[in-house]
Amino acid sequence: MPAGPRASELVLAHVEAELSAGRFTLGGRLPAERALAEQLGISRPSVREAIRALEVLGVVRTGTGSGPDAGAVIVANPAAGIGAALRLHLATTGVSVGDVVQLRVLIEGWALREAAGRPDAAVFATAAALLDEMDAEPDPHRFIDLDTAFHTSLVGLCGNVLVTAVMTSVRGAVRSYIGTGATRLPDWGATSERLRAEHRRIYDAVRTGDAPRAEREAIAHITGYYRDSGFG
Repeated sequence: MPAGPRASELVLAHVEAELSAGRFTLGGRLPAERALAEQLGISRPSVREAIRALEVLGVVRTGTGSGPDAGAVIVANPAAGIGAALRLHLATTGVSVGDVVQLRVLIEGWALREAAGRPDAAVFATAAALLDEMDAEPDPHRFIDLDTAFHTSLVGLCGNVLVTAVMTSVRGAVRSYIGTGATRLPDWGATSERLRAEHRRIYDAVRTGDAPRAEREAIAHITGYYRDSGFG
């Protein structure tokens, strides 16, 4: 009987094949650990290890117990896997913050250019409400959370699920640096005021369909904070 990583990789390959063939579908459940172990000829701990890996990758969501929420449900959350990988590589210094910020510039600049002018009243209403909340928020960490939600809402208008997932992951991966950067700034009040003005220019460019300006404002906003917070 195979053991260790090789055995768990059998489960990952099996799930991938079943998803590709349409036999496993979004919202459905994986077979029970015992059934998978017997089918693939491996141990239940190896199956359990593989399911944990699938959960980290954002492919399944697991629940404990024996009720309707038990077992592994197939979900679609690509941002989870991408974000986890980026955070780990940042922690091991395998990837620099600067590299991640450059990736964010490329992705978000393109995404907001594509999003510009796409009519979605609900998204614009949400973004406007977040802008108003930021205007009244003195705490830098809460401000950054609102900032993240604002950027994510507008990027989602680009219409590309994978781009949105990657951008969300990139933003999450550098969340700690953004918070640390806020503490390095000599005058958070002045910086937050500038960020609020930049957010409103980004919002206006996207809402009015000015694609070149939306991209330009986003790039200036991202690189400006990176520089001013002492990481650039």
